[in-house]
Amino acid sequence: MIATSTFSVPIANETATAELMADLALLIGAGDVITLSGDLGAGKTAAARALIRYLADDTTLEVPSPTFTLAQSYELPAFPIIHADLYRINDASELEEIGLSPLPDDVVALIEWPERAPDAMPDDRIDIAFSHRPALGSTARAAEITGYGTSAAKVARLEVLRQFLERAGFLHARRERMPGDASTRSYARLRTDDGSVILMNSPRRPDGPAIYNGQSYSAAVHLAEDVRPFVAIGNGLRKHGFSAPAIRHSDLESGFLITEDFGSAGVIEGDPPQPIVERYEAATDMLAALHREALPETLPITADTAYDIPVFDIDAWLIEIGLMLEWYLPDRGVEPSEELRSEFLGMWRGLLEKPAAAPQTWAIRDFHSPNIIWLAERTGILRVGIIDFQDAVLGPAAYDVVSLLQDARIDVPEQLELALLTRYIKARRTTDMSFDPAQFAELYAIMSAQRNTRLLGTFARLNRRDGKPQYLKHQPRIWTYLNRSLAHPALTTFRLWYEANVPPPLP
Repeated sequence: MIATSTFSVPIANETATAELMADLALLIGAGDVITLSGDLGAGKTAAARALIRYLADDTTLEVPSPTFTLAQSYELPAFPIIHADLYRINDASELEEIGLSPLPDDVVALIEWPERAPDAMPDDRIDIAFSHRPALGSTARAAEITGYGTSAAKVARLEVLRQFLERAGFLHARRERMPGDASTRSYARLRTDDGSVILMNSPRRPDGPAIYNGQSYSAAVHLAEDVRPFVAIGNGLRKHGFSAPAIRHSDLESGFLITEDFGSAGVIEGDPPQPIVERYEAATDMLAALHREALPETLPITADTAYDIPVFDIDAWLIEIGLMLEWYLPDRGVEPSEELRSEFLGMWRGLLEKPAAAPQTWAIRDFHSPNIIWLAERTGILRVGIIDFQDAVLGPAAYDVVSLLQDARIDVPEQLELALLTRYIKARRTTDMSFDPAQFAELYAIMSAQRNTRLLGTFARLNRRDGKPQYLKHQPRIWTYLNRSLAHPALTTFRLWYEANVPPPLP
């Protein structure tokens, strides 16, 4: 028996339709099928138009009814959409002619009049049935939303999201799409007359099957699998004098947050983007200030629950760099032998004993340009707004310095990298004369090699497993950073091994 989940939404006008479809957009992805049913004029095309415009981040985008063209395609930032109208279909066999049989699995399919070809509709789908409600006004409608099969969970989550927004007082806020990241999280900016806030949708979900000693990849390398670490670390950062967004409303069980909106001013500029030196200097100072703090290892989440920050240990590092063997090398036509695997992991296990023995601090892990917001109205290090910290661990300070100064998504000139590294070391020496610059430089090189090795594998996996080829464009930059770190004398053996066994990425 196919699972189902249903709930109804009153829709007063097209604005309410746009709100509903924007909320649905947070929860869908490539492969989803959304059918839109109802009488003529019930609001099917208006709903499809609202969803497409939201995902395109363009409220004026021309979205005509596909009644005569039958199907219209849209290449949108998140995923492609096919908008189809089956009103003029006489037989399900005609769907093959317009590319809808079988339905593509790499797009979102929006299908009006699905009842014209019911046997062609997949078992896993979301149906939105619109109906007129003339007693409530000429524009009033109702939408009955039903999820079938695997889509039932998404419809149930949509209902919980709508209830959360209503409780928080944002059900009728204007939604603006925000770009997502490499995770399963999604975001929207909510605007009201009082300003704006950020909605985070963070469903509990492990990253990958349990193949790492019975754990998923995310569990094995200590990535957050729900929203609780975000709450704990964010509160901890603010308590210690750093700028993390305040949490206005939360549903910890379902994974919904409404947070302070830091805006969109970043730390880079230009095309191609380059670091804004003053802002990178402030971010470097912020890390130095964080790393000289005596920071707790356990943080409260609620009055009754706490979060133990995991330790970034050798086993986690080895699983991370193992992505090179699993994904990057095969992507470059190399199938690593068992001997090569053993040699690679054995070399790394010995080298990683040094950072494992180093003093521990909070390592935010993805402290780089996409996750730093510039708060010009604040002063000093408070100008550095941190928005992605749920994966924080207890690890060596050098890791986050590498994240910032070897930004995976933009080119940081080597001269600027060295200047900022020197700035960091001087800031640490100001308050701790026992801080050893040479030792830190060695840890910096080791963590750089580890992080960039992992990123080569991660971005190959995002391409092959998750259908996100846009990350491959960063691999040549990561290769450049990796070679910078392998030039350190402590990594001479690794440099020779990589030269012999690891082909560079395609340009």
